[in-house]
Amino acid sequence: MKKIIVILIVGLAFTSSCSNGDTLNNGSANTVSMNQQTLGSSSSDLLSDKKYTSMVIEVAYVTGYEPSATAINNFVSFIEARTFKPNGITIVKRALPSPGFTTYTNPQFIALEDADRTKYNTSNQIAIWAFFADGKSAADTSTKYILGESYRNTSFIIFENTIQKLSNNPTQPSRSLLETTVITHEFGHILGLVNLGAPIQSNHEDTLHPNHCTDQSCLMYWLSESGNSLSNLGAAPQLDAQCIADLRANGGR
Repeated sequence: MKKIIVILIVGLAFTSSCSNGDTLNNGSANTVSMNQQTLGSSSSDLLSDKKYTSMVIEVAYVTGYEPSATAINNFVSFIEARTFKPNGITIVKRALPSPGFTTYTNPQFIALEDADRTKYNTSNQIAIWAFFADGKSAADTSTKYILGESYRNTSFIIFENTIQKLSNNPTQPSRSLLETTVITHEFGHILGLVNLGAPIQSNHEDTLHPNHCTDQSCLMYWLSESGNSLSNLGAAPQLDAQCIADLRANGGR
């Protein structure tokens, strides 16, 4: 049987300049470039309430590839358990037409975010962009699938088309379970894990797979599974004690 490798990856640390200057978000002026910084650089701002007391998550998806309500609810619960946002977490969903890409490269999904993102940081609210794509990663091969990628301080992409192909069959996990695992893993990188903005409190970074945890049961472990072993994903992995300690030391719960 051909071995299929399923990977959750941390993307390159992209920065870019703002092409359209200041924009308006809920009536407040803000600088777009604040949401175009290096991956992991907003760890403390996301975790604590010292600067931002609330969070808005713009869930943008190509029509037909909306993430399940269960996965989004699990995502919010994950954030609430690890961060201090006393004024709450808001989900804003937006359906987008397909850009027509069979595969998505990094420059393509970055350009798409720059063109279509509407939520940016304000004086007391931090904003997240989560895009659910109708195509696969350009890095996929015949034996390797990329399910998600975090690539800026407040941005990640989920290859929903690939997730749907690898779920909801007798030998595969449910779609909402696989979505939950991928979404929370990628957001873990945005929160600064592992050694990516939230300084590590113990030696648990996988040297062979940087920015991932050495604990095989941890959400932030570099996941490589055979096609059949996807069915063994009975529950979404959780953060281990070492990753939680890193987040707490940087302002989180």
